[in-house]
Formats: sequence, C-alpha cells, structure tokens
Amino acid sequence: MGTDLRVLRQDEWDEWYDSLIRAFGGVPESAEERELFRELTEEDRSIGVWDGGRCVGTAGAFSFRLTVPGGAAVAAAGVTMVGVAGTHRRRGVLTSMMRRQLDDVRSWGEPLAVLTASEPVIYGRFGYGIGTYQVNADIDTSRVRLSVPPGTDDVRLRYAEPADVLDACEAVYAQLVPRRPGMVARIPGWERMWVLDPESDRGGASPLQCVVAERDGEIVGYVRYRVKADWEAAGPKGTVVVSDLEALDPAGHAALWRFLFDLDLTSRIDVRRRPVDEAWQYLVSDIRRCSVLVRDSLHVRLVDVGAALQARTYQAPVDVVLEVEDAFCPWNAGRWRLSGDTKGASCERTTDSADLSLSVRELGAAYLGGVSLASLAGAGLVRELRQGALAEASVGFGSVVAPWLPHGF
Repeated sequence: MGTDLRVLRQDEWDEWYDSLIRAFGGVPESAEERELFRELTEEDRSIGVWDGGRCVGTAGAFSFRLTVPGGAAVAAAGVTMVGVAGTHRRRGVLTSMMRRQLDDVRSWGEPLAVLTASEPVIYGRFGYGIGTYQVNADIDTSRVRLSVPPGTDDVRLRYAEPADVLDACEAVYAQLVPRRPGMVARIPGWERMWVLDPESDRGGASPLQCVVAERDGEIVGYVRYRVKADWEAAGPKGTVVVSDLEALDPAGHAALWRFLFDLDLTSRIDVRRRPVDEAWQYLVSDIRRCSVLVRDSLHVRLVDVGAALQARTYQAPVDVVLEVEDAFCPWNAGRWRLSGDTKGASCERTTDSADLSLSVRELGAAYLGGVSLASLAGAGLVRELRQGALAEASVGFGSVVAPWLPHGF
C-alpha cells in the first residue's frame, strides 16, 4: 500500500500535529501553545502524508504579507510545520510535499514562499535561498557600557502587564513593518504568541515582564523579557533574557536598551533574533564582550520570478537580463528582463542575451537586499555575462536597512 498525500481535514489535526511534534523530538508543547497553533493552522493550506491511516508527513503555509524593498507588502506563503516521521526517511515524502506545496502556492497567486529552517541544509535543493540573517548576543553588562543619543532622557519608561498593553505594542510593531524588508504583517491571533507564558517555557527564569517607552503619553516602544536569577560567592550574576524589543525612534530604542543594561542583580543580557544592523551595536563600549553571533533566519523562494521581482523597488536604476535556472519549478527557468528603480519595476520574459546567470536559490538570497549578488558571484554562484551588469544589479538589489524577520513561525 502506498502513501496518500492530501489536504488536512479539521478532524485530523491532532494526529497531524502529534506527528509533527514527534518529528521534532517528541517534547510536548504547553496546552496554551498547542491550542493557539490549532487556531492559527490554516487547514486548507496544510497537507499531510498518510500511510495506512497514520500521519507520516506534515507541512503547512500561513497567509503572510511580507515587506519587500520599497515597502510593499507582498503575498507570501509562510511555510511551516514541516516534518517527516523517522520511519519514513529516504522515501521521497519531503520532496512530494515540497512539490505539492509550491504547485499550490503558484495556484494561489502568491509570488513568494518563505520559511525558517530547523537545519539550513534542507531547503536549498527546493530553491530556497537564505535571504535574511539575525544576530544573537550574550552581553557582559558588568564590563560593557552603553552610550545613548540626545533625547533619550525625554523618554519615560514604565512597567506594564504584557497582556494589558498588547494592543499598544502591536500598534508599534505595525508601524515598523513597512520600514524594513523581511518583516511580516501580523495575522490576527499571532499577537497572542508574544504573551504566552507557560512555566515550562521559562527555563528557570521569571514570568514574562514588559516595560513600555512613552513620549507625550504615547507608547513609542516596548521590551518583553525575563530575568534568570543566579548568584556566586561574589554576589548576584543574573541574566536578562530578552523576548522582543521594538521602538519607533533612536531615543526610544536607546532608552529600552539602557533599562536592560541597568537592571539590578544582573550582569548579562541574552538577546536573540535581532537585526544585523541594530543600533545598540554602535552604542556599546566593547563589542567583543557582546559575543555577537550571526546566523541564518528567513529562507526565501521565488515561486513566480516575474511577479516577485516586479513587486519590489530597486535603490539604483537597473536594466539587466537574468538567465534563471530552476529545475524544481521549471516555469521560472529562462531569461527575464528586469528594469527598475526607486519608483517601480517591470520583469518580463525575453529572448535577449543574458547579462547575469544564476539559480533561483541565489535570486531568493538576494531578493530582500541583505545578500549581495557580488558576494554570491565571488562564491561562483552568479556569473556575469555582460561587463558591468554585476555591479549594476548588486547596487540595485541592495537595501538601505538590513532585512530582518523578528520571529519564527
């Protein structure tokens, strides 16, 4: 008997989700988190592979809108909950799900698919390129000092219950979404993810705490965090574990970071999933003692090359013919003429001679402006066929701010 790949039915969700949890090690999530994911799952955009009535493969896709260079919010399938049972490795289960999913995304008219990978080696063969990176840091606040810009002292900070200010914090987040490529507009319900606080998820730290930054009575930023207490013979050495931090301006941003640096009974800040160009890195006295680690974040797949390249703008004029290789989604393969600038772009099929040659994976990596086409060419992954085309395209594809995904999904 063969396997059956089909769209998820509502009454199959528990079996489907349990299969996913098993694929990720079998450690159950809290009841609150499980129930929230049940509500967020879009069954008609989720698929499962079944073998004899048992679920052996899972994959889903959220209906996201992703900010691209220029500020447009572009429909993107947020690929999620991908897992294959350990008993069904090397049988083509993952490939069959990726095949069906990308066909579905194309039929939905969504030009992009994006994901965060448990292991970065998995998805390149399906055309995904690493489009954003993130910074993790372990900051020694006993030896690192923070300078702040003018106006920081004008920002008022106050404690608040995370749930009580959730709407105000989400309003801040919503204002920031168009400013940076890679950010995702929140689907209703997702905001609850940031105030879930089961004890099992705290890792020995305090309950979730929140401080908001205000100016003229308006909330202009917030930080959510936990404190993990610890002591040694010489005294306290607690750690501030940052969940998320957002602010609308430099002064609000600095005020919140200064608060974290000054928390009593702590000597470290553990912060993850931050932008690679975030301002705190230029305010600290000693970046070496911040133990900065850069790692991959959002993986980007162009499902419709023409529509995706046309949806964003370009920071300098670009007029190039791209020879795109895409064996997994052959409708993208061939030559495309891209013409664009800061006001808009067009991207159409052409028979003209190619200026650059690359795979759809490299195109996905460069799409949000955080990875240079010139860097990819230096790795032998992009070939320049017309002199000067690489520099032109590299500058055009760039972004003034680094693309960033604030959270996983």
